Order: sequence, then C-alpha cells, then structure tokens
Amino acid sequence: MQRVVVMRHGDRLDQAEPLWPAKKPRPWDPPLTDAGLLRAWTVGKRIRAAAAADGWAVHRVLVSPFLRCRQTAERAFAALCAVPDDAALLAIEDAANVPLDTSRLKVSIEYGLSEMMNTHAMGSIVSKVAPGVNKWFPDMPELEAIFPDGTIDHSAEPIYPEVPKWEESILEARSRYASVIKALADKYPHENLLLVTHGEGVGASVSYFEMGLEIYDVEYCAYSVLERQFAMKAGDEQGGFSAGSFKVLTKSDTTGIQYAPVSESWFVG
Repeated sequence: MQRVVVMRHGDRLDQAEPLWPAKKPRPWDPPLTDAGLLRAWTVGKRIRAAAAADGWAVHRVLVSPFLRCRQTAERAFAALCAVPDDAALLAIEDAANVPLDTSRLKVSIEYGLSEMMNTHAMGSIVSKVAPGVNKWFPDMPELEAIFPDGTIDHSAEPIYPEVPKWEESILEARSRYASVIKALADKYPHENLLLVTHGEGVGASVSYFEMGLEIYDVEYCAYSVLERQFAMKAGDEQGGFSAGSFKVLTKSDTTGIQYAPVSESWFVG
C-alpha cells in the first residue's frame, strides 16, 4: 500500500500585509507569517501522529520551490523527523531546538508543484512583471539550503525541470497538479510521500482522484491523503510494478478541506 499526503503551505505574509509585494524584487514569493510557521509545525505533528496510528510513516518530502512551501516543508519535516516519540512530540509547541533524526526522510524540490502560473493566482502586481521574468527563483542550492544538511536527495530528477510557463489556464494547472502527483507516486512506488504545494494542488488531489466533487475551501496547511495498492511484477529486473487507482481517504472538513459532490468550478489561491 502506498500513501501520498498533499499539503498546502501555511499562512503567507502578503495576505497579512497587502503592500508586501509592491516592495519586493520577487513579489510572487512571500514568506510565511509567524502564525504560518507555527501552523506548519502543528500540522506536521498531526500528519505524523495520524500516520503512526494507521501503521505507516512518510518516507520522502517533495516541495514546490516557492518560499512559503519550502518553509512549510521545513517545519513539517522537523515534525516528521523529531526524535521525541509521538505522544511527547504533540506537547512540544515550538520546533526550535527539537532534536531530529534526519535519516528518516529525504527531500527534493519539484517545480511541477509550483503555484498556478497565471494572473488569477498571482495577482495584478505579478502579472505586470511576469512576462519579462527570466529567472523566477534562485539556483537550486539556495532553494535547498533551508533544509538540514544531508537531507536533500541530489540524485532525484524533478518531473518538471523548470517552473511552468506563465499564464497557464486554471484547468491546465489543475491537470498539471494531478499528473505530477501521479508521476511522483509512480517514481517512488515503495515510499509514502508528503507533497507540499499550493491550495489549487490540494484541491486537485481530491477532485481529480474522486470525480464529481466541488472543492469549497482549502485552508492554510490543509492536506489530503491518497492511498493505492501496488504490486511488484515478479521476475521484472527493471523494477516494474502494477498499481491500482488512488482512493481519497480524506473526509470533508476533517483536515482543512471542504468539499461536496457537486460539479461546479472552484478556486483556492
């Protein structure tokens, strides 16, 4: 059995300070607020405890290159790798100085988990500069520096080698998220994954794998849990496997996602 957890980033600073983008060289890339950092740590602990209760654990974290997602992943990573056992960990309110066993997880940046690259998601300030942007993010070593030494899997090749092209449609972005989720699961079939992405990606993880649902809300740090069965092909030296379809385990309004069986359009920024 393979599980994939798809998590939204925490509270972003530009929502608390609307003038933030106007003053920054990369207005599309706000950090988390202090509340967002705390929420990421808290939800990371919750994901770990829920997985342990069901007898499994996360093995690998893949994360959007946006700073808000990397900061969220760093706090969730700390919760998943913390040395204190699950019961003791739940009582720890701050990630600072918590001892980590970093051998438990590997981390990779995945450009395919990026925010929707369009005006609808990014806003008017970004849309004015986006057509002239040649480099959306720093080089990979700088993106990876937020994570503890030795945790980056440098052998992992991303599904998307670069940021998606600007002005993709909402439907194109949703399809991208769904295809990247499936591709990452197929790439690491023996591992349970945590994918840290954006609201629309979390919504797609539900609506694309259980058709006929309308997503009403995806809160900060909301997450879905997908599950599928897979089996290795006997005698296949190339590591071939067969896998069933993903089942959405997450029930509405239990992990920050609200949905209902209605087929109308939705958007979460």
